[in-house]
Amino acid sequence: MSATTTSGTRTVLLVHHSPTAATGALAQAARDAFAFEELGEVDLVEVPALEATAEQVLAADAYVLGTTANFGYISGALKHFFDSTYDDVREPTAGRPFSFWIHGGYDTTGAERAMEAITTGLGWKLVAPPVVFTGEVEDPHTEAVTEMTATVAATLL
Repeated sequence: MSATTTSGTRTVLLVHHSPTAATGALAQAARDAFAFEELGEVDLVEVPALEATAEQVLAADAYVLGTTANFGYISGALKHFFDSTYDDVREPTAGRPFSFWIHGGYDTTGAERAMEAITTGLGWKLVAPPVVFTGEVEDPHTEAVTEMTATVAATLL
């Protein structure tokens, strides 16, 4: 999957690792937020976690992150994203708005701690409650991801 963009003037960077149909539904829910007419002034740039670059992070005004919880931690793909961009983006992006989703099979505790520690180190500002859950992806989860993403985008208006 390559980066996709919609039209607007401010940018939300959606970086996620969604290897299954269930987690793909969460990514689609984030994209669905940009169907709201009120967000017409905001661009969505979507990049898979393994392809995201520091330049894309620097060019964005806000961030939505998505990951599975694997072996008690964030996905290796999202960890790679942070590892490969952190030093270059930490100071210039401090204070920018963000939120995230984490989907786990049985436990998300370690992934939540990692996400909090990394984004605190980046200095990003959590502007919408994260969507964190285990089990099957159901409509309330996708609706929550859409709302969370729309909230992040709305902070740019």
